[in-house]
Amino acid sequence: MKKVNYLVISAGIAVGIAALVLTALGNPANMGFCIACFERDIAGAVGLHSAAKVQYLRPEIIGLVLGAFLMSVATKEFRAKAGSAPATRFVLGAFVMIGALVFLGCPLRMVIRLGGGDLNAVVGLVGFVAGIAIGVVFLKKGFTLQRAYAVSTVEGSVLPVVMTGLLILGLAAPALFHASTEGPGSKHAPALIALVIALVVGALAQKARLCMVGGIRDLMLFRDASLLYGFVAIFATVLVGNLILGNFHLGFAAQPIAHSSELWNLLGMVLVGWGSVLLGGCPLRQLILAGEGNGDSAVTVFGMILGAASAHNFGLAGNPDSLNEAKELVVGGIGTAGKIAVILGVVVLLAISLINSRQEVEAK
Repeated sequence: MKKVNYLVISAGIAVGIAALVLTALGNPANMGFCIACFERDIAGAVGLHSAAKVQYLRPEIIGLVLGAFLMSVATKEFRAKAGSAPATRFVLGAFVMIGALVFLGCPLRMVIRLGGGDLNAVVGLVGFVAGIAIGVVFLKKGFTLQRAYAVSTVEGSVLPVVMTGLLILGLAAPALFHASTEGPGSKHAPALIALVIALVVGALAQKARLCMVGGIRDLMLFRDASLLYGFVAIFATVLVGNLILGNFHLGFAAQPIAHSSELWNLLGMVLVGWGSVLLGGCPLRQLILAGEGNGDSAVTVFGMILGAASAHNFGLAGNPDSLNEAKELVVGGIGTAGKIAVILGVVVLLAISLINSRQEVEAK
């Protein structure tokens, strides 16, 4: 095994342990880390949506960005660059987030759900791989959002500065932010501990280039499984931890904050996988890239946050399964608006993929 594989595996194990610890300390079950869910909570905390059950200034997102920033500066890997189709990336980020919230989780939470025995996440994984495969087809046809260019350090530091500002305000004036009193937003680990754990994970993810999409994409394109080891390490760590702690519950029904409307689980993750390939990385990777100076990834993150707000403002997000008074399972899923949003997302991604692809022609 290459040296880089050990680094990726170590980072994956660290993420898995962090997810288990954060869940044990109060984060929602099967959610230790979820980029989509936590960005949605931040959107609610700053008033971008009014869904009272999912509002909280999540220190995990702040810590991931600042951890990546500090590591990239310390190792002289901070590179300020931008200018690679920022408007297109904003739109892609929004639809990736909508797809993730239809499924009720980002690719990272999908792996964590798998490690908890949630078989709905297997359906999501099938859709995720299918979406990546579609994206790879367009990569082979020459898809590109064009190159980014060197910009000022200030421009490359936008997201770390924004996150630092949120952190300061959260500590100095927490009353400025909305905070859930019930539901997923009310369940959280102690803020300081969550911040420190996320700083470490962000630093490791930056150094290891950890990406939920990258491993599968590289395996399809180059037969290179290097990044895939991180994906497997997270799953194995969470699985073993849940088995030891008695938190492994195999099945489809009544899984924590999940629904068993399988067609939309699958299609939501198709949108996530496809969009992430076009963006060059999963939601976690976008946070890390923005932390190390990529202004285009910062724009993508802002697009994801707006997408999260839109998902709850317009009723696009999935609703988890629940039990009624007779203890009968009530299947959740998504409403008509959410289904239309997923279909629209597929159409938009197809248009972006076609418009930005060029079939390479050998010069005669």
